[in-house]
Amino acid sequence: MMERQALIVGGGPAGLAAALRLKELGIDDILILEREHFPGGILRQCIHDGFGLTRFGESLSGPEYAQRFIDRVQEAGIECITDCTVLDITSDKVVTAASRAHGLLQIRAKAVLLTMGCRERTRGALATPGTRPAGVYTAGVAQNYINLQNVMVGKEVVILGSGDIGMIMARRMTLEGAHVKAVYEVQPYPSGLPRNIEQCLNDYGIPLYLSHTVVEIRGRKRLTSVVVAQCDEHFRPIPGTEEEIPCDTLILSVGLLPENELSLLAGVELDPRTRGAFVDEFCQTGVPGIFAAGNVLHVHDLVDFVSLEAESLAAGAAEYLKNGSLPECPLEVVAGSDVGHVIPQRISGTRDFTLSLRVRRPLQNVSIVLKQDGKEILRKKMRKALPAEMIQLPVKAAKLSSTANLEVCVE
Repeated sequence: MMERQALIVGGGPAGLAAALRLKELGIDDILILEREHFPGGILRQCIHDGFGLTRFGESLSGPEYAQRFIDRVQEAGIECITDCTVLDITSDKVVTAASRAHGLLQIRAKAVLLTMGCRERTRGALATPGTRPAGVYTAGVAQNYINLQNVMVGKEVVILGSGDIGMIMARRMTLEGAHVKAVYEVQPYPSGLPRNIEQCLNDYGIPLYLSHTVVEIRGRKRLTSVVVAQCDEHFRPIPGTEEEIPCDTLILSVGLLPENELSLLAGVELDPRTRGAFVDEFCQTGVPGIFAAGNVLHVHDLVDFVSLEAESLAAGAAEYLKNGSLPECPLEVVAGSDVGHVIPQRISGTRDFTLSLRVRRPLQNVSIVLKQDGKEILRKKMRKALPAEMIQLPVKAAKLSSTANLEVCVE
C-alpha cells in the first residue's frame, strides 16, 4: 500500500492544472494517474487553434496548450504514471489501479482529485434504427483517426449533431478532401459555439439543418446512405418528411457525458442535471476529501475554464490537506427558471466563489439574477445567452447571507 497526500485521477488539462496549483500551494506529495500513453487528455488530438485565449492571452493549438502544462509539471518534479488504469476508488480514499510498468497498485491518499474528463454519446445511446455497417463514428474517434493516426475515415460525409467537435471535424474533413454534405441538428438551435458555426460551417459552405435528425442507417458492410427527417417540438420525426442522403460516413456529435463510473464506486452522489458530482464551493464532493473539477464535473465549452476550475479545486484541496477539513457549506444553490444547471450546488455563504451556469434555451436581452430570501443580491445583464456558452459569475461574500439558500434565475 502506497501513501500519498494528493492523488489525481486523470492527466488531462484539469489534472495537470490542479497538480501545478497544489505544488504552488505547498503540497509536494502529488501523484497523477493517466490511462493514456501520454498526458494531455483530449488536447493531443485537437490540432486546431483557439485554446488559451482566456488562460494565456494568446491563441494556441490543443497540443501547444497541453505541452505548457506538461513541461511545468515535469519541471516541478510531479510524478505522473501513464498507461495506468484506475479500477476502483473507495469512500475512504483507497485507489486501486493497474499499470503496465508497476503492475497492480493500491494507494491510500489523504485527498483524491477526480479529473477524468468526459466521453462521447454513441449511436447506441441514440438507439438509431437501421443496420450496423462500417462508417459510423463519433466525432472524437474520427478526429483521433485523422489527426493522430493519419487515417481518412470517409469521402461522402453526413454529420449528426452540431456539437463543437462535430463542426470542427466538418472543417477538418473538408480540408482533407472529403465532401461534407450537411450537418443535421435535432434541436431548433445549434448546440455548439457561434464562432465554430461561422468558422467551420459558413466559411466552407456546409449547410446546417435545424430540427432534423437521422431516422435510419442503411448499408451492409459499409454505410451507403442515411434517412433524414424533420422533427417536431418534441423531437419526434414528422412522417412524410423523410429524405435519403447517399453517404459513406456518418459522424455523430451528439453530446458529451462526464466519466463518473469511478465517482459512483467512491460513493459520490451525482447531479442528474450535470451528470457530474454535487460539489460545494471548494469543489469537494459529498465524500470528504474527494474533489472533482473539469469535464468530469460538468461539460465545459472552453478548456481555459477547465484549467481555472481545476486551480480552484486545488486551492480547496490544499486547504483540506493542511487543516484536515473544510468549512461546512449548508446553503443550497437552486437553479430557477430557464437555468439548466449550476456549479457549485452548495456554498458556505461566507466566502467569495465563482458561479458557473448554463441556460436551457437561447435567450436575448435577459438578466441572470441571484436571490436570497427573495431579495436580489446580484444581477448581470446579457444581450444574448446561449446553452452552448457557459456563464461564469464571480460572487462576493459581502453580498451573501449565511442563512438562506441562493436562487439563480433568468429574467
